[in-house]
Amino acid sequence: MDAQGRGRAGDDNVDPADQWVFDPDTGNYELRLDPPGPTADRSSARKAAGPRRTRRHPAERDGDTDTRPLPSQRNRRGEARDDEDGHRAGGRAERRAAARGASAANAAGATGRRRPKPKKSGKKKALYWTSGVLGFVLVAAATTAYVIYQQLDGNIRKVDVGVNNDAVTDGPVNLLVIGTDAREGKGNSGYGDAGSVGHADTTILMHISADRTNATALSIPRDLITDIPNCPTKQKDGTTKVIPGQQQTRFNTSLGQEGRDPGCTWRTVEKLTGLKINHFMMADFNAVKELSTAVDGVEVCAGKDINDSGSHLHLKAGRHVVMGEQALAFVRTRHAVGTGSDLSRIKLQQQFIGSLVRKLKSSAFSSPGKLLDVAQAATKALTVDTGIGSASKLMDFGNDMKKVNLNKITFATVPVLDNPHDAATVILDKAKAEPLFRMIQADQSLSKGGKKAAKKAPVKKAPPELVRVDVSNGGGPIGSAQETVDWLQNSKGARLSTNTGNATQKLAKTTLEYAPNQADQAATLADWMGLPKSALKQSSQAAGDRVPMKLVLGKDFQGAGQPITAPTETPDGVQHVNAGDKNICAK
Repeated sequence: MDAQGRGRAGDDNVDPADQWVFDPDTGNYELRLDPPGPTADRSSARKAAGPRRTRRHPAERDGDTDTRPLPSQRNRRGEARDDEDGHRAGGRAERRAAARGASAANAAGATGRRRPKPKKSGKKKALYWTSGVLGFVLVAAATTAYVIYQQLDGNIRKVDVGVNNDAVTDGPVNLLVIGTDAREGKGNSGYGDAGSVGHADTTILMHISADRTNATALSIPRDLITDIPNCPTKQKDGTTKVIPGQQQTRFNTSLGQEGRDPGCTWRTVEKLTGLKINHFMMADFNAVKELSTAVDGVEVCAGKDINDSGSHLHLKAGRHVVMGEQALAFVRTRHAVGTGSDLSRIKLQQQFIGSLVRKLKSSAFSSPGKLLDVAQAATKALTVDTGIGSASKLMDFGNDMKKVNLNKITFATVPVLDNPHDAATVILDKAKAEPLFRMIQADQSLSKGGKKAAKKAPVKKAPPELVRVDVSNGGGPIGSAQETVDWLQNSKGARLSTNTGNATQKLAKTTLEYAPNQADQAATLADWMGLPKSALKQSSQAAGDRVPMKLVLGKDFQGAGQPITAPTETPDGVQHVNAGDKNICAK
């Protein structure tokens, strides 16, 4: 070891900073290569050492002979030492600093001397300080987020409907949004039906496509006559009670009445549309009031002056920003717009929700404080299923859903007809509703520019008289096989079709098995029945002339003459609007 740079060779107890001592007589730091023992008097040791080699402190080499202590001359506790005799001026920390300074000054001519670390520039010091603060902020933010999660979790009410789906799943997602007209909550008692347990007053089935490129929000009229299936409900004591179903009754009685919970509305919508639901969200009157207030109002448009005595909404024609009670009045209005029915009110609700979604997606709500206000309002007003029954699960679900482009969200309404037996209710328009349901089941978009069916390459087709096929029922309605054979023979001229009864197993999808030399027959039959490409199963070996193809009707079979494939265009007469359209006005 270099004795000059690190103390005496072999002496591990000598600190290099101790070799530099401040002399108050000269105002200089002196390098002493032979420091006295720890108990010796410093002045005596200096005399005994003989002529001393004096070097200026690096900080004083610019000619400044000011002998005032440097700002850095502090002991290990950061306190300035002010001894008048100067023997301990600056303390051990100052001597170390002096040693490092001297080493830097003599680095070019010294050998074996450690090069000190360069001083941090002002910018680097600022960077280090900022990094430290950033670390603190991140920790604080994480703690705050935890507290917020706990708070939001406490806001959320959940109902066990007997189905516990993951918050985020692959494939399409069907979210059931229910607005109840229960009069619970502050300020809601004056809306009529005091003490009512509530109905499924507003119901929207939100279908989000598998690739998250589009969504369909399908409104279900509350006065639609439909069947409500048996419904298992969880009781407060943990037991399950099955509430009997009801045939041909109003849709809105699927909630609240007879003790029915949101799971009953869930099952009713599944039976009506053929779509499997993943999650539900239920909100009351306060949801509209609090959410609209949290976002600083929602813009709506009136195509004419609106004065509704039922909802107490009074708006001049034109655009308005509504919140709180006025927002609730807007979505409850029906007497002063359209035909005065619930169907007219649905259009106002769709306009309001579209505008609310646009507001939530706008940059105006990038503020953490504003987002927290919205989150608080939403979670306080929501009741959800157990699959999304926490703040973290709701956030995961929301992050998955927000991928959908606003301009690819389409609002539609289930097609209905006036009920000839009851003017106050409506019935399903099957001719339009069933193709619409099939479009959604097939994950087809209702928005313009949505997914289109791929164009099929031209294939040679066999004439009807050469189409030979055995038809069996593997999941369609009872009698489907014979119905199909009758249709093939009488309507299409396929005399070589045969009913082979029930299939050996149930199938979800219809299939057609054929040999390579029957491709032309398969093309003809697929065209007649609207079979998708996925339904065609070609074998590897050729078949004899009299060997028939095998058609197995699955659960997707709707009836003879009805295409298996879903339509790619919204059926004529089905009302549908884009969520991004700002030009919709209530009339």
